[in-house]
Amino acid sequence: MKDKHKKSRDELRTEYNFDYSKAVRGKYYRKLMEEGSNVIVLDPDIAKAFHNSDSVNEALRSLLNLTRSTQRLTTTS
Repeated sequence: MKDKHKKSRDELRTEYNFDYSKAVRGKYYRKLMEEGSNVIVLDPDIAKAFHNSDSVNEALRSLLNLTRSTQRLTTTS
């Protein structure tokens, strides 16, 4: 049996027509507000200091470790 769908999935059409009259603004807004999001927006000056999310996570983990170690020092004194 011959495959009727031999077109490569990587091929793009020369033009896509999208009917913007059927678009819904804020379609997922209510769901996002109810469930929350894992997206954090950094201020531009902070974002310049970090190259990617791994560097942000590393810095935050270091800060957490520092606060835990200093908290142990201050509670026993």
